[in-house]
Amino acid sequence: MVLTPLGGLGEFGMNMMLVECGDDLIVIDAGMMFPDSNMLGVDFVLPDITYLIEKRDNLRAVLLTHGHEDHIGGLAHLLQHVDVPVYGARLTLALASSRLQEYGVLSKADLREIDRTSRLVFGAVECEFLQMSHSIPGVLAISLHTPAGTIVHTADFKFDHEPAGLERPDIGRFAQLGERGVTLLLSDSTNVERPGHTPSERSILPALERIFRSARGRLIVSTFSSSLYRIQQFVDLAVEFNRCIGTTGRNMVNNIKIASELGYLRVPAGVLVDIRDLGDLPPERSMVLTTGSQGEPLSALALMANDSHARLKIAPGDTMVISARIIPGHERDVGRLVNHLYRRGADVYYGPAAGIHVSGHGSQEDLKLMLDLVRPKFFIPIHGEYRQLVRHARLAEDVGMPPSRVLVVEDGQQIRLTRETCEIGETVQAGRILVDGKLLDNVEEIVLRDRQQLSEDGMVLVVVVMNQQSGEIVAGPDLVSRGFVYVDESEDLIEDAKERVREAVAALNAEERSEQETVQETVRVALRRFFTKRTDRRPLVLPVILEV
Repeated sequence: MVLTPLGGLGEFGMNMMLVECGDDLIVIDAGMMFPDSNMLGVDFVLPDITYLIEKRDNLRAVLLTHGHEDHIGGLAHLLQHVDVPVYGARLTLALASSRLQEYGVLSKADLREIDRTSRLVFGAVECEFLQMSHSIPGVLAISLHTPAGTIVHTADFKFDHEPAGLERPDIGRFAQLGERGVTLLLSDSTNVERPGHTPSERSILPALERIFRSARGRLIVSTFSSSLYRIQQFVDLAVEFNRCIGTTGRNMVNNIKIASELGYLRVPAGVLVDIRDLGDLPPERSMVLTTGSQGEPLSALALMANDSHARLKIAPGDTMVISARIIPGHERDVGRLVNHLYRRGADVYYGPAAGIHVSGHGSQEDLKLMLDLVRPKFFIPIHGEYRQLVRHARLAEDVGMPPSRVLVVEDGQQIRLTRETCEIGETVQAGRILVDGKLLDNVEEIVLRDRQQLSEDGMVLVVVVMNQQSGEIVAGPDLVSRGFVYVDESEDLIEDAKERVREAVAALNAEERSEQETVQETVRVALRRFFTKRTDRRPLVLPVILEV
């Protein structure tokens, strides 16, 4: 047996684990990762699947544990290169289908529904599925019965004994597997740095009720669009407090539609109203469900905070609820968002002190319970940055596992497993594919992509000097071209480009113009679109904003 992680071991997201048994290959999850602030122009990050493509003749199935983007977001890219059945729970496949349709690969996808009663056999590997609790319905852990013994993959999980839905973790089955003997456990490490147990999803209900009861005007609620248990609680409270709900943000609208049609979300008739009609209702009778909990600059919530949303304006007395954890790296964006919301006169509830968010991942005591239930011969932590993997390994040692039987593995390192041994073998090609705009057949790393773009389309440097107080342009814009056009012979193009920069900056409000990063991104996008339309070329645009 050989296991090869191509993503998810060393970072949060782009989860993908390969399981090889003889000539049979199974993939568990095909996720993506959102870029950090240093990945300018990158829309999302995928695992490098070069090794998988080389082995595609042996590929038998893709098993999806649940419908979060870090587990299904790379499926469209994968299916561009392989033709293989994809198995997942009903909701998982519905959410995956939406992504596949967006990228034009749904018609070729072979999607097959499974549940906790399903049994699948691929060569010498038999797969069974165990129900888990998380922040989304339809989460399935996977037990692989192989010639090397039983391998348990927990998926993302916590032990929630009072879930907002009806899905409870299959603790008894985990215990049965432990009794019979498990060779290897692969377990979620996301919350290993948090002591104690992760509270139940229902534990935040009292705090939410207090907010709904005290809200004077319109309620605007932001959470992850895939946190369907959380969304159900907001819907129930809206009904209880006689508020109609409008939705904004593409993923929020789509996920509520899909979950409602499949019965995972219960929304009484007449509660959901078109966002365009929400303004006709008294503020105390309306609520907005929106995306943007991470302060993304172009999200619906950020547009509202900057008074730039086409249909929704925040008024003094409105109540803002940000019910989500801040993903590492987004603290500054969220802080700026909250500042803008307060400037609009809203009451804002956010962060741990508000008591309005609970994680979908198990904390230390949950992780210990999983180890105690399964009692594996060998253990490998998955799903986390390197420090989380190390902390989880030490946690396993704390509950009695010998250090020699606990391995910390990173992407690309192969795990060779027998009934008696578990060792790190050779390292295969693994890494990150950085995607800008759309899925490509051959998406390269950002440095290679930039070098190729420079060689083909050149570079344009645009310098704008702005007044720090007023946000007005006081000098420029000045454009410098290298490898794109010869400026002296393209005066009309350059002058039109300068005017486009002025228009783009003028369209920003005063708050946005005071934020250098926002101005840079606005100028970059405006010029890239302008040059693409006028010249059918895409030079690398580097905005430099100077403040005086």
